[in-house]
Amino acid sequence: MEQPTSSTAQQLYFNLFGPVHAFLHKPCDCLSWSKLCSLDRAPLSACLHTRTGIAWNAAAGSSDNTLVWELHTAQFPVTAEETLAENSKEGVAGQALFSRSTVAGDVCHHCLFAPARSFEIPGQPAHHGNHCIWKQDCKTGEGAAEEGGSSDESVPRIPAWLGCAADGHLVGDRDDSNLYISMKLKAAAEIGINANHIRLPETATEDEVLQRIVAVNENPAVHGLIVQLPLDSINPMNTEKVTNAVAPEKDVDGLTSINAGKLSRGDLGDCFIPCTPNGCMELISQTGVSVMGKNAVVIGRSKIVGAPMHDLLLWNHATVTTCHSKTLDLAEQVGRADILVVGAGRAEMVKGEWVKEGAVVIDCGINHIPDSSKASGKRVVGDVHYPSAIERAGYITPVPGGVGPMTVAMLMKNTVESAKRFLQKYTPGKWNIEYTKKNPLEPQPSDAEISCSCQSKPIGQLAREVGLFSEEVEPYGRSRAKIRLDALKRMEKQPDGKYVVVTGITSTPLGEGKCTTTLGLAQALGAHLNINTFACVQEPSPGSFFGARGIAVGGGYSQIIPLEEVSLQPLGQHELISAASRVVMDTIKAHAYYESKLSEKALFDLLVPLKKGQRSVSPAQLNRLKKLGIEKSDPLTRTEIRRFVQLDIDPDTATDSGSLENEIMAILSLSSSEEEMQQRLAKIVVATNKSGDPVTTEDLDVSGPLAMLLKDALKPVLMQTVEGTPVFLHTSPLADIAQGSPSILADKLALKMVGSGGFVVTESGHGADIGLEKFFNIKCRYSGLRPDVVVIVATVHSLKMHGGAPPVQAGLPLPKEYSQENLKQLERGCCHLKRQVENAQAFGLPVIVAVNKFSGDTEAELELVCGQARQAGAFDAVQCTNWSEGGAGALALAEAVQRAAKLPGQFSFLYDTQIPAADKLRTVAQKMYGAKDIELSPKSKEKLAIYTKQGFGNLPVCIAKTHLSLSNDPMLKGVPTNFMLPITDIKANVGAGFLCCLTESTNTEMDDPMWPCFHGNNLYSDSK
Repeated sequence: MEQPTSSTAQQLYFNLFGPVHAFLHKPCDCLSWSKLCSLDRAPLSACLHTRTGIAWNAAAGSSDNTLVWELHTAQFPVTAEETLAENSKEGVAGQALFSRSTVAGDVCHHCLFAPARSFEIPGQPAHHGNHCIWKQDCKTGEGAAEEGGSSDESVPRIPAWLGCAADGHLVGDRDDSNLYISMKLKAAAEIGINANHIRLPETATEDEVLQRIVAVNENPAVHGLIVQLPLDSINPMNTEKVTNAVAPEKDVDGLTSINAGKLSRGDLGDCFIPCTPNGCMELISQTGVSVMGKNAVVIGRSKIVGAPMHDLLLWNHATVTTCHSKTLDLAEQVGRADILVVGAGRAEMVKGEWVKEGAVVIDCGINHIPDSSKASGKRVVGDVHYPSAIERAGYITPVPGGVGPMTVAMLMKNTVESAKRFLQKYTPGKWNIEYTKKNPLEPQPSDAEISCSCQSKPIGQLAREVGLFSEEVEPYGRSRAKIRLDALKRMEKQPDGKYVVVTGITSTPLGEGKCTTTLGLAQALGAHLNINTFACVQEPSPGSFFGARGIAVGGGYSQIIPLEEVSLQPLGQHELISAASRVVMDTIKAHAYYESKLSEKALFDLLVPLKKGQRSVSPAQLNRLKKLGIEKSDPLTRTEIRRFVQLDIDPDTATDSGSLENEIMAILSLSSSEEEMQQRLAKIVVATNKSGDPVTTEDLDVSGPLAMLLKDALKPVLMQTVEGTPVFLHTSPLADIAQGSPSILADKLALKMVGSGGFVVTESGHGADIGLEKFFNIKCRYSGLRPDVVVIVATVHSLKMHGGAPPVQAGLPLPKEYSQENLKQLERGCCHLKRQVENAQAFGLPVIVAVNKFSGDTEAELELVCGQARQAGAFDAVQCTNWSEGGAGALALAEAVQRAAKLPGQFSFLYDTQIPAADKLRTVAQKMYGAKDIELSPKSKEKLAIYTKQGFGNLPVCIAKTHLSLSNDPMLKGVPTNFMLPITDIKANVGAGFLCCLTESTNTEMDDPMWPCFHGNNLYSDSK
């Protein structure tokens, strides 16, 4: 079969859906042309050949009126040419399209035109009456069943590679609007376009309508959006504003000012043409009459029909005159028209005698006039007096059944075209993000100067680039935003990306540049290798901003910007945690006071007040009753009331505010949802009673208020690096007494956002012996996430320290030994690097060593460290200069990470939580620190016995020790051996989900104050 050559409606649908088999002798199992031409009376059916295994999900949507659709991308899309080839193999013969005939007859509602001049297919009867060619050859659905055909054959849809989805917004409940929308929904469903009708009540405000439109604009799963007019609301509505709120690339109605402007200046290939004028052009083309050079008259000047129809005819080289109801010589103008398009909205205003002999008449009007012969008392007519005009016109469209079906057909066409354009620009799994690659300056400016020289993108733009919707983003100034957890729920079925954790060796007090390397690696993967990449780092703690290590969020050309916002303008997380801690501490005091002052009955009335004759029992109080074995809430016996109200707290066991704040921070970091956060908050043990039983925040009935107070703190904060790479900052649990890493929520959300081909680079606090161990045994145990690669950051300075160089004191100049090449000393210190590589390998993952290069390091020193790392079993060891060069300085590291991430993982935890707590402590001390054994103090033994009895013995352990040594003595460098690890105290952080085990420090160096580094720094330079 040959593809039709003329610009006809058949040609249009051939291009969209493949060959239209209604033109064939063979019974049609592909596209019912009769139904195509009668969308207001019958469904549109389409059939395409698709490759085996490719499926199109044509689900109609969800019950909550939100769009649900799936886009299946095939490796080998089916094209019209491929369909032709398949048809050729099946012996499908071609047919000519239409030829003119002088046969006249009654109007056929299965044809596009009334029979002023009839159509026939050679060798076939004319289309009128019971012998309509469309009814004969289009054996689908009911028609096929009537003539012995099969009506239950599956009807394939739009090719699977072209997934289309459209949304329709309706304000109010007008019957006519509902009718139009139902017709469009039915047509869309029949050809595989998943359309959804979003209903807004008549009470909807303009802002509510605009918000819904913006949400659809931002949804990449939707390719078309129409707003059904008029907007039937009791509130004032600016129709122009609402219409123009639709994104031009999704404006399949073609009504926005941008699309109208492009049409007006002739950019027909770069806009969406309004459906009715576009359908009219297809109908004119169907006649075979050339538009070029003809006199065309358009009656009507509406934005929907008249004005765009004028532009379309003009740019198709007709000489166009636009008339309207006020035109004085209307009959004369009509009489000169070779092509007449009428859309004035006045019943039968154009008389037949006005029409030029042989003219093409397109009647777009829909009007109701009285007719006593109809059951409804009225009938539908157009703007042209049909009975008289049909005697003179060469071609004329009936009303109803003419322009209406083609309008819907053009709407479907525009939606498909929108999907095609989207797929041309869209690469599955790839962000459309703009990066800013910096040209480093020499000498390198300060961190503050670099930050001030970088113009960060508006945070809304960054959020859109990484796939977030505006309703999921809560801007916090121009450069920061909190991300709502709805985003994670929306993406929960998406695959995760690769998970990389960055740790370090035991460093000098100046640090290793771990956060800087984390950000540099993310920049290299994202801005330089064009891979979806997110960095996740801890939010700076108050007081860390001016420490000797710098700004605590990277440095140089691998930092988060703007520096003053991330470092000096906290997001309120710590304030919320402090407030939550005060609520708990005040409640403990208040409960103890009133417990001693009031009777049990009075205290019960205070705790469980009567409201409208009923006891108001909170969920937390119901849980307390169940814990006490009381299965009712009212009435309670005197004994039950006493047991309920008397907490009998032992004051010596009450927690302190500092410990409580640390546990709340750890809870925020380890929670995967608001529900989990509230459950964890309810488990916080604040004291024990005099019988030795734990007293929790739920017993105090404050877990619910705590969750409300901390809800906002659970949202990750979105920012960006110098090069525009997205970063999540969230939570800052201390690495010594908690897990010391960014939140689970930040990591989980980032993993979903980058997709299966992307990377998330997160950090763990301190060295591999402390931070990485807790990252795996605590954070990964609760998150269910399994990293793919471990990166250990090392420096020549730190390894020289472990090799015997003089101690480094923060804030003071480095001893000269650190600026002189000393390979023997450095090699001695590499034993520590080897130990930390072994610590990371204990979890079964590939390890890469990133050597953070400083200006004083020699090439021989750097090569020595890399060689020692490889000998220790590292997958690879590379030099990094991302502090001075940005992402370009971490390219070698990024490429090594890519290779390592392809290796099959053999991840395993260090211990089973079901073994005794003492054994868990011993396992960590021996395998991570190299200790000979642990030494439990009498106090820790007693507490351990209590916690085991209370059911907390199966929690992971978190050992709090110095980060300046593998041992508990910060002065012991290198790889200490044969030492005992003293455990002096144990605290049960039940809400966070671990036992915090304190060790004894034999040196006070860790408590020495650090000299602040703010001297000489000025964020607000004279030029700013």
